[in-house]
Amino acid sequence: MITPVYHSGVTPTQDELVGLYNSVGWSSYTRDPARLAAAVRASLAVVTARQDGTLIGLARLVGDGLTIAYLQDILIAPDYRRHGIGRELFQRAFAPFGDVRQKVLITDDEPSQRAFYESMGFAETSELDHPIRTFVQFGERGRFDSLCPVSDRRPVTR
Repeated sequence: MITPVYHSGVTPTQDELVGLYNSVGWSSYTRDPARLAAAVRASLAVVTARQDGTLIGLARLVGDGLTIAYLQDILIAPDYRRHGIGRELFQRAFAPFGDVRQKVLITDDEPSQRAFYESMGFAETSELDHPIRTFVQFGERGRFDSLCPVSDRRPVTR
């Protein structure tokens, strides 16, 4: 029987993160395990799900928590999907930010993902009463990287 235990604000170990992200095929994150762990630690909110002590799911938000909360990652180990874990992680992650005006995410173009996010109250930007534009840049080295060498960046402190 699947009976996850949920935790907020507890960052999994680097090895746990790599295992979970690899289990869902997100290898672009796991190529640099230290960077992945640092990114999760720097998140606005982290909520995890564990089954018998094993990390089986994670949701994390980034943003300022006052005007924007961005769902950066939500992932569930394949053997634990379709048990309401994603819904619970989502709700717990966003719960402290109910008064935040902008709640944002970017996801793959898969019908099941669209249905999930719509069931959570999200809409595609093209379907809003006042459509807005969204812009994104993906790549190994984004625009910021080319403007600011790694050696010049300041570490995030909390």
